[in-house]
Amino acid sequence: QVQLVESGGGLVQPGGSLRLSCEASRSINFYDMAWYRQAPGNERELVANISPGGSNTEYTDSVEGRFTISRDNAQRMVYLRMFNLQPEDTAVYYCNAKSTWSSEAYWGQGTQVTVSS
Repeated sequence: QVQLVESGGGLVQPGGSLRLSCEASRSINFYDMAWYRQAPGNERELVANISPGGSNTEYTDSVEGRFTISRDNAQRMVYLRMFNLQPEDTAVYYCNAKSTWSSEAYWGQGTQVTVSS
């Protein structure tokens, strides 16, 4: 089992930046990693994902060019760098790990991001 702990959320003004971190309890070398978010009244949506080696990344259209996902497998960390944040980015952000060789998938507890003036 993999435990995921997110951090780095908070309150930021429109146009501001944040970096979210996700620390895994054990090796994530063979896991696709992703960030999801869920705003009140909305379904959880995929924000960005990254392949096990870090060479492939994908983003939802609304964050393309503003968010960057990265990973450090040696440190068991995944990051989401967010620039030019807007009120519509307000949500709880969740880290997700999906095994590339089994049906295992794990979630963190989430970290709140609030964008408001």
